[in-house]
Amino acid sequence: MSRNGGSGGVPQLEPEVFDRSIVSVALTAGPEHRLAYYNEAFLQLFGRRRLGARAAEAFDEPAAAPFLRMLDEVYDTHTPRQVTTPRVSESSAHGAPGRRHFVYSSSPVVSRYGPGVLTVAVDNTRQIEAVERSESLSEQRGQALQRYEALMSAVSQIVWLMKPDGAITELVGGFEKYTGTPWRPVIDSVWLSGVHPHDRAGLLKTWQDASSGTPSMFVCTFRMRTASGAYRHVQSRAVPIMREGVVEEWIGTTADIEDQWRNRLRERLLARVATVSAANDVPEALAAVAAAVVPELTDACVVFLLPPAVHGSAVGPLTATRVASVARNGLPELPPMHHQTYTIGPVVQQVVASRRPQLLTFESGKPPPGVLPDVSDAWLRAARATSLILVPIVIDAAVVAFAAAAGCADGPPPGPADLALLGEVLHEVRDPLRQAMELQATRHTALTLQRALLTSTPRVPGAELAAHYQPASKTAEIGGDWYDALLLPDGSVALTIGDIAGHDLEAATRMSQLRSMLRVIAYDRFDEHARPYKPSHGLARLDRVTEGLDAAPLVTVVHANLTPRPDGGWHAAWSNAGHPPPLLLPAAGRPRFLRGNGPDLPLCVDSTMARHTWHRDLGIGDTLLLYTDGLIEVPGTDLSVGMGHLADNAERARADGVPLAEMCARLLASVGDRRDDAAIIGFRPVLLPPADSPGG
Repeated sequence: MSRNGGSGGVPQLEPEVFDRSIVSVALTAGPEHRLAYYNEAFLQLFGRRRLGARAAEAFDEPAAAPFLRMLDEVYDTHTPRQVTTPRVSESSAHGAPGRRHFVYSSSPVVSRYGPGVLTVAVDNTRQIEAVERSESLSEQRGQALQRYEALMSAVSQIVWLMKPDGAITELVGGFEKYTGTPWRPVIDSVWLSGVHPHDRAGLLKTWQDASSGTPSMFVCTFRMRTASGAYRHVQSRAVPIMREGVVEEWIGTTADIEDQWRNRLRERLLARVATVSAANDVPEALAAVAAAVVPELTDACVVFLLPPAVHGSAVGPLTATRVASVARNGLPELPPMHHQTYTIGPVVQQVVASRRPQLLTFESGKPPPGVLPDVSDAWLRAARATSLILVPIVIDAAVVAFAAAAGCADGPPPGPADLALLGEVLHEVRDPLRQAMELQATRHTALTLQRALLTSTPRVPGAELAAHYQPASKTAEIGGDWYDALLLPDGSVALTIGDIAGHDLEAATRMSQLRSMLRVIAYDRFDEHARPYKPSHGLARLDRVTEGLDAAPLVTVVHANLTPRPDGGWHAAWSNAGHPPPLLLPAAGRPRFLRGNGPDLPLCVDSTMARHTWHRDLGIGDTLLLYTDGLIEVPGTDLSVGMGHLADNAERARADGVPLAEMCARLLASVGDRRDDAAIIGFRPVLLPPADSPGG
């Protein structure tokens, strides 16, 4: 329960805390004041009322009209109101017990039903009768009434009365039994020493906020040291007792809410962990797990990934790689994440072998050596750590990682319940982690296949040739991009750049099949229907074969044939099947995209449609670049924006006079965090050395 709710800063509450209250309590919700709750004491005083009904229907007796008006006023102004002049209830159709005297107050609240009004009524029939016998009891009746009203939202365990000077009196005992220390008559540093060190500042600030200016209800949840030495969550609630506009005293209660707090924390943490997706790569998934438990369950959490071969029984030195770390606000800055690997020591080895968590406690800022890497030890010293929980992360009986959760800033070590909950949260992430690890292994296989196929470019007399491939930045993405350069027997060169739909191992496999088929078609170029070879004919044949074999769902590709000219230049002929257009970077002049009349349809759409070949002469120093869309995609923008960036970057690289291979590498690096894989291949005519020169 928080001090501020969702409407006007009014307190939130759960009405069930009043089930056994000795005062009558009713809760209405919304502008129609629908009756959401009332307790047994209310039933005894006013009879049964229909839950869910509007207040005007639930309280239909004529004498209730002032009460209905007060509900409107409290709800609209967010200001509490009280009626201290006794009212009288009569016997009614609702089953009220008969003529009773009562007073009541109404306060704005927020509950799970939304904004509403909490009304507390006190049956003061006996006091009225006593007043009639003795007027001297009048002031006692008023003071008792105000104290009852102050208890309207408390669970009666420890009840206390505090004066403005800090003097505090225990009205209903239990403090010494709960904390193991005697009751202190004043709030001082000794009293505060029983509060968890990390909660003291928040407790004092909440009290200052409630008591400064116009006093308001004080509500604060904090950890208190119990007689056993363990900390448990308690909630203190108090309201001011005003006399002529001045706070005379505060009356409040402190109740143990550890079970409710822990159940809600568990639900919250498990909900966070449930958002960890297999679409994340393994480090990202582990980072999400670490973030889920900080700061509610621990001050800092770092996760180490173990090698795939570790199953808890490995022999010899084991290594672990730091892949994720999170710390709460107010602690030193975490060291940079460079995926450092270190050899784990005996303590971690025992955790891995036993598959059980282990708690280490130590003096502030003095972690035991050899448990974590040096960079983590240095951070623990700076953060004044006092405890470390090592928790193995087990998937299918194998320890795949371990988490190290630290208690910092001189805080006391966590209790058994904290250890159990941390273990449960880390256990719940096993399914998405398993899927992420399987996807990572699949991606590794696909990348190995791609790199095996994307061989180095051949040496071409009279031309500079270079190509680069870069996988997606996110390991969840496995691309179907490919390039190919084939030097043919007649001295011409077949260049291809393509992208197959899909981001999985199947896409990479199909990519290898298409690449091989197009190679065969380009090499076996001479037939009665196509002299000389036209790239459009090659793509048309590939389209028919792919469709017939159902080899791919959708493919975009640029296929080019470059033939040398007597003057040292080259002639480029190309066909475009739904792919981004080639970029021509002249030796002098602005870059331009070779669009022709637009691309033909991608492959695997309609193999009967005609395909076209376009032509362009390339002079010495001109550069022809073929690329995939991963190089020009800018999230949230049109492809033309990325194409413009590509042309500008290419022009800058040309101005710097860099070799073609460096230009291609620069263009790939300029994309930054890449959502898709990308490939680029470049061709540049160069002067051949004279025949009689060395090496000519």
